Parts: sequence; structure tokens; C-alpha cells
Amino acid sequence: MNGRNRRTAYAMTFVLICTLILSACSSKSGNSASPSGSASAPASSSSQPETQGELFTPVGTYPIVTQQMKLKMFAPQYPSIENMETNTYTKYVEDKTNIKIEWDLVPDNALNDRKQLMLASGDYPEVILHGNLTKDEQMKYGKQGVFLPLNDLIEQYAPNIKKAIEDLPYLKGSITAPDGNIYAIPQINECYHCNYAMKLWINKAWLDELGLQMPTTTDEFYEVLKAFKERDPNKNGKQDEIPLTGSDEMWAGNIAAFLMNSFITDDYVDKDNGSFLFVRDGKVDLAANKEEWKQGLQYLNKLYSEGLIDSAAFTQNADAIQQIGNREPDNIMGAITTALISYAVSPDDKHPRHKDYVTLPPLKGPNGVQQTLNFAGISRSQFALTNKATKEQQIAAIRLVDFLFTEESIVLQERGPEGKDWRKAEPGELGMDGKQAKYATIPKAAEKTTHNDGWEQIGPSLRTYQYRDSWMAPQDPLAEGSYEVRLKRESQNYEPYASDELYPGSVFIALEDTEIAAQLRTTIRDYIKSNMAQFITGNKDIDKDWDSYVKGFDGLQTDKYIQIHQNAIAVR
Repeated sequence: MNGRNRRTAYAMTFVLICTLILSACSSKSGNSASPSGSASAPASSSSQPETQGELFTPVGTYPIVTQQMKLKMFAPQYPSIENMETNTYTKYVEDKTNIKIEWDLVPDNALNDRKQLMLASGDYPEVILHGNLTKDEQMKYGKQGVFLPLNDLIEQYAPNIKKAIEDLPYLKGSITAPDGNIYAIPQINECYHCNYAMKLWINKAWLDELGLQMPTTTDEFYEVLKAFKERDPNKNGKQDEIPLTGSDEMWAGNIAAFLMNSFITDDYVDKDNGSFLFVRDGKVDLAANKEEWKQGLQYLNKLYSEGLIDSAAFTQNADAIQQIGNREPDNIMGAITTALISYAVSPDDKHPRHKDYVTLPPLKGPNGVQQTLNFAGISRSQFALTNKATKEQQIAAIRLVDFLFTEESIVLQERGPEGKDWRKAEPGELGMDGKQAKYATIPKAAEKTTHNDGWEQIGPSLRTYQYRDSWMAPQDPLAEGSYEVRLKRESQNYEPYASDELYPGSVFIALEDTEIAAQLRTTIRDYIKSNMAQFITGNKDIDKDWDSYVKGFDGLQTDKYIQIHQNAIAVR
């Protein structure tokens, strides 16, 4: 669960629920950095103290500097953290490294606006610790010389980052710009259930009540939804059941996207993500003007016209989903498209209704298409060095970030001091993978709204699948506190169907194409979404209006849109 990256404008209920998960899902993907030349990178050996006066200790030892050094760092101020200067983890890092952090903090919800303003004005610090940096920003400010290439710094002074690049096959390509330089370091947060976010949760209790099998095809799913609507599975004598619901405000909450993938690839995971492109045999193409897309629209229109899709599914917000999921006294929700069932029902013992739902694997469509999408990849990065950093500050900063990539750092950053909110796992305590755990959380008497014991997930870091699995978790996926175990196991239903046609979201668009690509993406997405809604709801007739809809793409420069993205994957 994409950390604050993906996923922050969601309903407060969801935010509270997500504290049950070991760590928020974030992003990951790409390839590593070949050590291309960097004019500003130091040339001294990593095995000896660097620069005059023996300012630096050998790489991999601490403190990093023998004389205290100050670094000014840009980062968000999360409302849940009381004071970044007095924070216990800040003090720990400063004591460990002998680097004094001077914070340049901005409210989390204003980070992007402030970042763009300071970069445009030239009023930026030496270090951007957590900048939510897009690929466009990395290339733009890299080319201008505002962001320094990190390749040689990583090669000489950052063995943990270098090892991550070597170990994670997706990383290098995700962070290396077309000019061969790495300008920013990401927060790597490997999250299995986030990779397979496009899920549909179905009411298994209703299937059992009606004597129905789990549907495997789009036709069988239609029959199940009809039964949910007509056969009173909640046994209250009313036809109040909603067979299928969703919301674009939820992560992967769009109904059309899940079902369209039984016909053709649809990457619309939420209102902020989705290109409507696919890749087949190395060739990029648009999905939304194909005959298979038309067939998918016809299927969706059939479900909608017969009242099997919630009439508010394409307009309602996440709060409305909570109201549906928690309707009393009788459950009225048959199925829901979302990455997390917790959007609808809290996964705890106070709300046992959540146990009625299981994930439905991808449905096989009429042409035999049965697929899901794996969204693993790094779309944005956090740390960058600016041209205001001296040679010594560059070395100190990259070595500090290299420390942030250690497991020692990650546990303390995320959980605070040992013995307060976490402890070492005892023999026999198992992690999410069913193996001996390394760490365990300490239950709290009451959930506090603020703390001063860690950075949560600020800055670059390395949370691998293995790290997430190493935290103790109940092995019963429906038990209290075992929500992430459940998400992981449910996601295993999707992995066998992962498509190889998804356009990779981690590629760099050529700098000269970024502005036009963004404009075309917005225009084309809006056109597709608007027409899609009208076709599904019946405001447009699919048979009569399809040809004019396809013709409408001619004026949207779709050929240029496709070619820009074709060029981008050609240089990966």
C-alpha cells in the first residue's frame, strides 16, 4: 500500500484502517545506474578518508564525518509527527552520522506546490530528502544542472544503494534517465498486494446461501450478479441488494477496469493513473478504440442496464462505499472492485462482516482473455542533490542516504525505538511468509494521533518483500491484526494471470516530449472516460455511436501520443 505515494486523498476511515497493515504500499520498478561520468562527483577512493583533514571515515563506518557537518534538507511535515528537530529518529541519525540536519519543512499537502516554486525560483537547499520527484522533474532539473548526477557517488560511497540496484531487477531502468544519469533515489517499498491492486471482492456468504459456485467467466459472473439481485441472499424479504459497486475515489475501485481486462488491457487503476495504452510484441497501441473494447463496453452496459452495477458506482466517493458496506441491520453489498476490502468494511473483530468477502480471480472473457495487471514499479523518487551542495556535502549526503537503506535504519525510522512499539520476535513467532519472524509489534493501549518517535516513511529507503514478511503476524488471515497476511494471500489469486501487455509506468518520457505527452494524456483520458460512462449508462448507443466515437480520436493526436510512448520504451 502505496505509502503516502499513491495513494492521500482517501477517506479518513481508510487511513485509520491502513494502520493495520505493516507498512504502506508504495512504488518500485526499473533498472540500475551504470556509472556514467558526473562532473560534480568526487574522484577519491572509498577505502580511505576523503578530502583534506580526514573529514570522512571509511565508507561503511560511522560516524560519517569526523567533524560535525550541517546539511539543509527539504521534506514534508506530516501532521502525525510532532517535531522533526526533536524527533528521536532525527537525533539517532544525527548521532550516528555526526551530520546536523537543518530542516526545510513544508506541510505534506503543500509539498508539490512548494517544491515547484522553490525549484523555479532557485531558492532550494542542498538536499531534497523527500521531494516526490516525477520523472519529468528529474530530467528537467538534471538537464539544467540543478540536480546533480548521482552515478559516481553511488558507485564510490553508497554500497547499500549499489547492492539494491544489483539485486532488484526492475530498479536500474526505473531510476536511470535517458541520458544515462541517476538524478534521484526512490523510496523502495515492495508490496505484493499493491502489485496486484486490481481486485474484485465477492460475498462468499451469499454464494453459499444461494448454492452458487465461484464464477470463472464473464457469463457466469453475470448470472451470479442476477442471483444476488433477484434471490434475496441477505434474507430480509426485500430486493435491497447491490450486486456490484465501486468508486473511482478508491484505489483500484473502477468497476469497468476490472471487467474490461476480460476483453482487452485496461490500466485505469484510479483517477490519477492510467494511460489506456498496451504493449503487444513490442508495439505500443491504444486500447480504447479496438473492437475488443467495444465488446467490453457492451458487456458493462448489459450489467448496468439490468441494475447489476450500482447506479452511483461511477460518481460516488469513498465515504459512500463505507455507508454501503456498513449498512445495518442487513448487508446489501454483493461485490466490490477495490484493492482493499477495508474501504468498505473494517477488517477487525468489531466488524465481522468483512469475513464474508473473498477475492474473485480474473474472469475469462468471450475471446478467452483472462488477465490482471502487475503494477510493480517506481514512478517517482525522493532524494536529490542540488548544485548548492559542496563536494563534501555531496559525499556526506549520499552516505547518509546509504545508511537509510539499512534495515537498522528502516526499523527505527518506521517504528521508533526498540521496546516501545516493537520488539525482537521470540522463537516460534511467525512472519507473513509463515517463517520465523524477526520483529513483532507491541500492542498499544490506545492509538495516539501524534508521535515523535520516527519519520514514518519520509525520505528514500529500502523495504523489500523479505523485510515486510519478517514482521510477526497471526497466521489466520481473518484474525484480528492479520489483514496484510490476508491481502497477500488473496493477491496470490491474481499472480498466475499477470499480463505482459501493461505499458510500464516507470519509463522516462524524453524531456522534449514531456509537456505534449502530459497534454495529450489528459485530453485522451478525458475523452475515453467521458464516452465510456455514456456508453455504459446508455446515454450513448454503442452500436450507433461507436464509429463516430472512434473517428473522434483523429483530432486528438493519438498517433503522436502512441509514438512518444513507443520511443520511451525503445530506449529502456
